Amino acid sequence: MLFVFCSVSVSAQSKGKVEVIKDPRVDTLIARRAELEKAVGLDQVTGFRVQIYTGGNRKDAYAAQAKFQEQFPDIRSYVIYSDPNFKVRAGDFRSRADAEKFQADLKKWFTSTFIITEKINQPKAENADE
Repeated sequence: MLFVFCSVSVSAQSKGKVEVIKDPRVDTLIARRAELEKAVGLDQVTGFRVQIYTGGNRKDAYAAQAKFQEQFPDIRSYVIYSDPNFKVRAGDFRSRADAEKFQADLKKWFTSTFIITEKINQPKAENADE
């Protein structure tokens, strides 16, 4: 009899509402953290870029970058110095397939290209204005 009474009282509990109360400064801290991560480069992820130039001449590297920017003004390119060579890499691709498609488009202007796996900049959110 005692067992039946205890089980009835336990099942008599009802569901309730949860109300979250937070300080508005929490949102400010979250926004500041995102800005700080971007400033220090923590917003980067592993992805792919297409290397379009490798050589020891700085002028040739910047000439290759300028040639690239003429043909693809909307795609970022990067000049990297790794002793003893300058390298020009283009794009911020999340998938290797996208990088391979872009590499095929580049064959017209650059003969020796290859895909590099490295940290890339994250693409901007499509609805960043909201």
